[in-house]
Amino acid sequence: MSSLAVTATSHSSAPAALVYAALLDAESWPSWTSYYEVEWELPAGVERPARVGDLRTIRSRLGRVCFRERIVEMVPDQRFSYEQAAGLFTSHRGSVDLARAPHGGTDITWSATYRHTLPLLDTLRRRRLQDLVHDLASYANSIVSRHS
Repeated sequence: MSSLAVTATSHSSAPAALVYAALLDAESWPSWTSYYEVEWELPAGVERPARVGDLRTIRSRLGRVCFRERIVEMVPDQRFSYEQAAGLFTSHRGSVDLARAPHGGTDITWSATYRHTLPLLDTLRRRRLQDLVHDLASYANSIVSRHS
């Protein structure tokens, strides 16, 4: 097995704060991704914003594949980084970087590194990451449109 690094980019007309909020809003993910459910794992009765070290469980629509991610870095409106804590791809680490675009809106770069990969999965992983970053940008654009 070899390693794989993938980077995908997109642009949103939304400000970085709105794009960042979409990343943290687990309840919105099923509306803009192929995931069936994204749920923060907080102790019962605890309601607070996500923070570094928190876990979230993600379930896929296709086959209900389940994995857990641990948040490893949060820079509000700039970067959100995570790593697989459990699931099929425990060597997966990802980061979403947001930058103010010169002509307005936000440039989004979603990067992922897989320590172990199989060549047959590489194309699927690249496509999946490009879909995710495009879907995030589209979702943020739709929020801007609704509030215009």
